[in-house]
Amino acid sequence: MSNVYLLPVATFLIFQVTFLGTYIVAVLEGHVVPTVPYISDAATYSPESCIFGQLINIGSVLLGLTIYVRYRHILQLYEHHPELDATLVRHNRLALWFGMLSCLGISVVGNFQETNVRIMHFIGAFCCFGCGTLYFWMQALMTYIIYPMAGTRKTAHLRLGMSVCCTILFIMLAVTGVMSHILFNGQNPRKWYPSDGGWYYHVISTISEWIIATIFSFFILSFTPEFRDVSLQHPQISLMSYTMNV
Repeated sequence: MSNVYLLPVATFLIFQVTFLGTYIVAVLEGHVVPTVPYISDAATYSPESCIFGQLINIGSVLLGLTIYVRYRHILQLYEHHPELDATLVRHNRLALWFGMLSCLGISVVGNFQETNVRIMHFIGAFCCFGCGTLYFWMQALMTYIIYPMAGTRKTAHLRLGMSVCCTILFIMLAVTGVMSHILFNGQNPRKWYPSDGGWYYHVISTISEWIIATIFSFFILSFTPEFRDVSLQHPQISLMSYTMNV
């Protein structure tokens, strides 16, 4: 299978459709105010919660496949270029764990709404953004290591810049989110108005979340050029009854 480069493209598209589609439905249904709600707030009530949950699960699977292909891609580069730093294998394995934890977090966020199981939702969000940011740092580092065998210096700089932005935005998201909820004195945080208190912190937090989610999608999309050099084969299946010695 030589069209592996379509995998990060499909992942990018499914996440963009999920975020924007859920937001539009939530606004049309009157479940959130149009002024930049949290992504998860827009996916709290039915029918948008059903749409969000279904699409985010598909996105999590595609993201997991993308992360695994990237992991094997790095391994193949190391096998064909023994002059590469031996620490690359360790970095690659660590990146795989961070990436898969981020996938798990995304799925948890989609299946455990904030209004139903708050603690699980927050744990999922932390895994998604926290482990995802660490995954990006590892990928940015490895992009520098494997250059010029794969990738470009420009791509390495771009991934480093996105990693820095994600780190800053993740901190802003967490700090201003906590401060806004402490100052909130309204009735429904899904419909947060300027008179409810903590408005400016809330806006900073929600904008940070939307930007970091967008950067996440574009980071995964940046794998597309390198995946053009990757080919997958169908896994080999063996029937135990025919391979056993009698």
